[in-house]
Amino acid sequence: MKVLYTAVATSVGGRNGHVKSSDGVLNLEVRSPKEMGGADGPYTNPEQLFAAGYSACFGSALNLVALKQRKRIESSVTAKVSIGEKAEGGFMLAVEMNVNIPGIDQKEAEALVQEAHQVCPYSNATRNNVEVTLKVTTK
Repeated sequence: MKVLYTAVATSVGGRNGHVKSSDGVLNLEVRSPKEMGGADGPYTNPEQLFAAGYSACFGSALNLVALKQRKRIESSVTAKVSIGEKAEGGFMLAVEMNVNIPGIDQKEAEALVQEAHQVCPYSNATRNNVEVTLKVTTK
């Protein structure tokens, strides 16, 4: 792999701690979500951070795919990241990616999303490791 950029972040305390990027732009208190016994308050958690990163990255991949096809789109991408227990122990993630591309044909939108799913680095990292469901709308 030819490295284009490396992000660096440090976590102290895991799910009940703090996370900070090397440039200080990301500087957040992290807590387990209330649904998992955590505190209710203005905190983030690893699943929210993953959802934010994946949705932004997927949106960029979608824009790239459309641009290469000389199509102008405006889209929104919402990632829902779920965490659950594996039957054999441990935990796993699942992602539902909701992509809206208004103003184009449904089949065309689905084709763009499928191609973006092949290009997106997060999709490539999760493929065969995390169940990712793609939902596409055009309204």
